[in-house]
Amino acid sequence: MKGKMLVGVLVLLLAMAGIVSGNEYVIGEGDGLRVSVWGVPDLSSDVVVRPDGKITLPAAGDVMAAGRTPAVLSQELTRVLSRYVQKPIVTVTVIQITNNKIYVSGGGVPARIVPLVGGTTLFKFLTQLGSLENADLTRSYIMRDGKKLDTDFHALFAQGDFSRDVELKAEDILFIPTNENNKIYVVGAVKEPKYIFYREGIKVLDAIFESGGFNIFAKENNVTVLRGDDRIRVRLKDVMKGKRSEDNILLQPGDHVFVGEGIF
Repeated sequence: MKGKMLVGVLVLLLAMAGIVSGNEYVIGEGDGLRVSVWGVPDLSSDVVVRPDGKITLPAAGDVMAAGRTPAVLSQELTRVLSRYVQKPIVTVTVIQITNNKIYVSGGGVPARIVPLVGGTTLFKFLTQLGSLENADLTRSYIMRDGKKLDTDFHALFAQGDFSRDVELKAEDILFIPTNENNKIYVVGAVKEPKYIFYREGIKVLDAIFESGGFNIFAKENNVTVLRGDDRIRVRLKDVMKGKRSEDNILLQPGDHVFVGEGIF
């Protein structure tokens, strides 16, 4: 009976260790570990990984922990403690994670440091950031080990191209800039003055119609596109009559569309 209980407890302990090691979590500096040596409580303790990556245990002394998975560290401690204990059974459980972080910056979302949960992909992570209304996904990217990854946030999140999804890793930096420069402002004699987001192929009439269209005071042939220091006059009443199609110009990010008005 005692033998069966012993086996059951050992299986439970090994399973607990596997909760972390199953995802191949790599131990890092500052992580809290629980080292259990079955039947030898004096050799069991909770420890924190030092800045040099090592932990100190009774009898074992200093042992390198950073850069190893809990399973690999268990094997190393078993080897070291076998000098003092006959056939030791050692389990390592991560009880506090401080090493596994992702950094978010760029201004499109509030800057933050987020603990990484094992198996998190870019898509899953983006869904946790809240509103992305002010984020420019077309210019967003991931920095890993000092290099940009070949990712496309917009294709993944806005267009549903899940072939673009990638698994995130500790110390990844997600740069998500603001889309302020990606807006087109439509003002003047339109029904709903507003800003809309630039997209490839959008023309001046598209922007006006997305702003509710011309109001009753609008002079459709008195429309100006402000682009930096340039003022581009377009005659949209003629365009809508099938004339001067060249006046329905393509817009660019940051354009301001002003619709003039008049009494007659």
